[in-house]
Order: sequence, then C-alpha cells, then structure tokens
Amino acid sequence: MPLIKLLGDIFNLFFLQPIINLVVLIIYLLQSAHIPGALGWAIIMLTVIIGLITWPFKSSQIRTTKRLNEKMQELKPQIEALKQKYGSDKMGFNQAQAALLKEHGVNPAAGCLPSLLPILLIIPLYQVIFAFFEGAKGLDKINYFLYSASWHLKSLPDLHFFGVNLAAKPSEFGKVGLAVLAIPVITAALTFIQSKMMAPVKVKHFKTDSLTEEKEKEKSEDMTQAMQSQMTYMMPLMVGYISFSFPIGLAIYWNTLTILGIIQQYLIAGWGGLASFIGKPKVESTKVKIERK
Repeated sequence: MPLIKLLGDIFNLFFLQPIINLVVLIIYLLQSAHIPGALGWAIIMLTVIIGLITWPFKSSQIRTTKRLNEKMQELKPQIEALKQKYGSDKMGFNQAQAALLKEHGVNPAAGCLPSLLPILLIIPLYQVIFAFFEGAKGLDKINYFLYSASWHLKSLPDLHFFGVNLAAKPSEFGKVGLAVLAIPVITAALTFIQSKMMAPVKVKHFKTDSLTEEKEKEKSEDMTQAMQSQMTYMMPLMVGYISFSFPIGLAIYWNTLTILGIIQQYLIAGWGGLASFIGKPKVESTKVKIERK
C-alpha cells in the first residue's frame, strides 16, 4: 500500500539511514586507529550515543512515573471509597476516578509520549546490528543506505570481540564454548536489577493513619506486589531466554542499554524497589505539622 511504503521511506530516511551511516563511520574510525573488535566497540558506542540522545525523554518519563505513583498512593483511600460508592457501576466509577485524578492534576498517560522517541530509535538500532550478521544480504543493505559510495564496505568487519564471534548464539555453546552461557545470565541479572529499581516502593504508613486507611493501604500493597512480581521476575527470564537464542552482538547492545537505564533510574529515582532487596536503609517519611502564629 502507498501509505505503508511512505511510512517505511520516512522511517528509513530519518532513523535507519542515519544510524547505519553513524555505525559505519565509527567502525572506520576504530579501524583506522587499529583498535581490535571494532564492531563490538561500535555497537557499544552507538548504543551510548542513542542513550544520550534519548536521555532527556527517558528522564521525563521516569520523573512523571515517579510523581504518578506517589500521587496515586495519596489518592488510594479516595479511589477505594469511590469503588465502594459505585459498586458494580464500572462506568460511573471510571468517570468519577477520572474526575478525581484531573482534580489533583494526575494524568496517567503523561509518561507515554516521552517514551515514543526512544522506541523509534531502538528499532532501527536493532535492525542495523542484525544486518552485520546477515552475510552478503546484510552487506548489501548497509551499503545501500550509505550517504556516499566512497563509504561502501567491501566486506563485513571482523565479527570477533574479545575472542567471541558476535554472530554466534549462546544456544550454540557446544560449538562456541560453555563460557558464552554467562551472557544470558548477565543479561537476565541486569534486567532484574532495572525492573526491581523501577518497581514502586511500598505504600507509606503513618502513625496517624486510621484503621480504614491501614486496611486500604494493605490491600493496595497486595495488588502492587502481585503486579510487581510478574514484571520483576518474568521479564528477566524472558529477556534471558531471548539472549540465549539470539546473536551475542544483540546482547551487548541490550546490556549496554540496560546499564544506561540503571544509571539513569538511580540518578533520578534512587534505588526504588531494589532498596529493600539489597538492604539499603529507607528514610522514613513523617507528617510535618505547620503551626501558624
């Protein structure tokens, strides 16, 4: 269809083509400096560059999500009261909840828009890395999108990085060696750390909370804990399995991106849900009374 082709051309022009030219430029610079493992370093450097470009957008998303979680915790008793008021009237409850959130300046969709650009950049980055593992087909694809014919690669760069073939898969450990099995384990571990940090902290409890508020908060914690467990434990297992089945070069890209995400999450929101897991002390919140004279 013409529309699909037009969207594809726009995507290639503004995302895929610039990234292909950037990674080839990095490879040429590394090769001219006689640095071994140019492709591996190019993947890491390219991922860092993309991470820095998307850093402000991700920061905005993390801050928005943090504020949203904190505000939702504060409004939880009122939301629970609305559930009791409207009972089985889901439409009435949804309208009342939307009005409550709007009244307190809460927009659940506010963190979605800043995440669009990082996603748009991750997709072509993945395609570029994979093209280097597709042999002659991938070489033709790379050369096709280069701005200058003088940049055309005569052959694909050396796929080895610290003695490991980036196109190899950990699932082929019988041929590659048992050491590559550490890659999906590391990938899963890093994903677990990031997921745990992103998990919402426990609902704050205060000495002044009523019995009703305590029950509502405990109920909220149970729901949050169930959702958190699925995200925190299932996601690393899934990513670890993907890392086990896909080329090692993609794991380098994913792990570099994850490490950047961990650093960014820590700088903006601290250890988050990981604090209790690693034994970090929590700063207890207290209610401050302001007396007016």
